[in-house]
Amino acid sequence: MRAFALKIGLIIFTTLFVLHSPLKGQTNYTKLIDSAYSFYQKKEYSNAGSYYSKSFISNGNLGTQTDRYNSACSWALAEKPDLAFTELNNILSGKGVVSGSGDLTRLYKMLIEDVDFKNLHGDKRWNLIVSKAEEIKNTFLKKLEDNQIEFEAGEFKSMAFSKIKTGKEIYQMIKSFNNFKTKNERNYSIKFKVTDSLNTSYFVCLPKNYNPKKRYSLLFFLHGAVQYNSFTNFQNERVMEGWNRFYTKYAALNNVIMVYPNASKKYNWMNPDDGFFMIPAILKEIKQSINIDDDKVFISGHSNGATGSFSYLMKQQSPFAGFYGFNTQPKVRNGGTFIRNITNRSYFNVSTDEDYYYPPNANDSLNVMMTNLKADYQDHRYIGWPHWFPQFDESEPVYPMIFKDIAGRKRNPFKKDIYWECDNLNYGVADWIKITGLDTLAKPASWKTQLNFNILKLLAYDKNENLIAKDTLLKAFNFPRKSGAVKGSFSNNVFHLEISNIKSFRLLISPEMVDVSRPVVVFVNGVKKLEQKVSYNREFIIKNFKETLDRKAIWIDKIDIAL
Repeated sequence: MRAFALKIGLIIFTTLFVLHSPLKGQTNYTKLIDSAYSFYQKKEYSNAGSYYSKSFISNGNLGTQTDRYNSACSWALAEKPDLAFTELNNILSGKGVVSGSGDLTRLYKMLIEDVDFKNLHGDKRWNLIVSKAEEIKNTFLKKLEDNQIEFEAGEFKSMAFSKIKTGKEIYQMIKSFNNFKTKNERNYSIKFKVTDSLNTSYFVCLPKNYNPKKRYSLLFFLHGAVQYNSFTNFQNERVMEGWNRFYTKYAALNNVIMVYPNASKKYNWMNPDDGFFMIPAILKEIKQSINIDDDKVFISGHSNGATGSFSYLMKQQSPFAGFYGFNTQPKVRNGGTFIRNITNRSYFNVSTDEDYYYPPNANDSLNVMMTNLKADYQDHRYIGWPHWFPQFDESEPVYPMIFKDIAGRKRNPFKKDIYWECDNLNYGVADWIKITGLDTLAKPASWKTQLNFNILKLLAYDKNENLIAKDTLLKAFNFPRKSGAVKGSFSNNVFHLEISNIKSFRLLISPEMVDVSRPVVVFVNGVKKLEQKVSYNREFIIKNFKETLDRKAIWIDKIDIAL
């Protein structure tokens, strides 16, 4: 039963892969695989093995690792050990196996636990197969570990601040640092610690001829279907294929670093909030050893991943320059969607008119709202395409537009005008403003209003898989908690802040914003609150830098205001 359960999982995995892999004659291959598995379930093992063989022949003698494994199981149960060992040797050698289609680290455990191979245990070839599988597993894991050590090597995280006396010198040291190491590989799978007992991974693809003296743009891609995903300790090049093939193509053409994080049902970028820390934390890890342009870090995604991208725009935008999404549901799932927060950044939306996840009429209403806000927002609508638009080759024209936007866009953390609203102090920071206390009992200011709209129709598939429109009445955004908001601007060492439902906040100061030799004056709701000098605060600079490893947005001092 245990082996049977394993095969069920493997078959599902294979079906997903075959749909989006470069296999020839996919339709015939898939049909033959389905027939083979049907025979296996009926315990007609010889027929199952024969149909697996036919499927490989139909595909130019290529098969996925999973299908080769299931073929070996079938031949073993059919008491044809020579054919079973042939398939197992094919897997171990990679002969006739689609590149990147399996996980050899799991093979060893499966072999020793799978009762389908019981008939082979007395054969002298069996121990050789098991030993070889264990050797491959150990070699692979050791290489993975060595690659991660090599990837993480660098001087950045161990800058010798103790030898520097003044805050101004430390500021200059951080700003001018450019001593990164060369990298031996282009592609790295990196293990990432989520909790003390739980790990996941992210995959990094560096540009060809990566130059450690040059600062690079970086783009995160957030995958969808987070409710059905689980963590993996490593990833391989397959993440660059399939639906992500055009990211791979155009990132290479534009010398952009691609990063593919892996989320789970509990720890992700959408809901619940437990995993929202991951993307900024992964970015910080990468900055320790890779020369990233801090003003050119971006997030994109599809479906749940696009909702994640939009959520970072709404909740934690400071480290990022711009946001992109295919088939987005533009909504924060575990808090308020404070749509005015977009005015500090941008969003590039790719929508389709046959999307059950977010209907076209809702996108139309959102477009009107964004126009009224004068937001930097684009909606590129594609007609006649479903939610899974990136699967199709016809989606390719979008990607040159995305990478052109990336090339021409950079973050400005010292923007003279800012708006920020939050209902959770964990997400109270936007560039140079930090909300440190909320006063949700006070009457809101007249300018602090909730922006929302009604969604009147949803799209859904009926039992015949026809897409139909259904009448509904939903609000686009939820507001489960009361919030506080601030509007701010600065010029000539004078800050003007309008606040609503806030009892305390902090201004983060950069020499890019003020003349440090002169006092800074702060007005709150039209009333002068203070006038004071700022300085290159040595300890504050170090503390903030260690939190973000940002070489551009370097805060030298702070001004705390309590109301």
